[in-house]
Amino acid sequence: MRKAPFIFNSYALLKLFQKEKGYEKITHLLEEIRKAEGIKYINAINVGEIIYATKREFGNQKKIEVLANIERLNFIILPIPNNLIFQAAEYKAQYSISYADCFVLASAIEFKAIVVTGDPEFKKVEQLIEIFWI
Repeated sequence: MRKAPFIFNSYALLKLFQKEKGYEKITHLLEEIRKAEGIKYINAINVGEIIYATKREFGNQKKIEVLANIERLNFIILPIPNNLIFQAAEYKAQYSISYADCFVLASAIEFKAIVVTGDPEFKKVEQLIEIFWI
């Protein structure tokens, strides 16, 4: 396993927490990262996506459980400084992917991180970053 950091988008973590098809691959990856003492990032924008999607679908209690899981899994939550906002906006204009995904893209490039996703939107930018497809 490469020692590079990983950045998870909301697609990957929602799949994991809801135990949707393919979640086992994410569980295995998380275990490999833990064994290698690797770094796991999630962008604050994506945490927001997870919060609203979980609350809307499952309610407050499940939302609290999911946030506790993010903390328990030792994710580093990346803040959203102005330079990241501006870079994400540039990617949004250029590649026409979701704005939240643009934050993942910008963070992945800044931190030289591997993006963990199954979101097909990332096919538009896979020449810019390394992707661990789930």
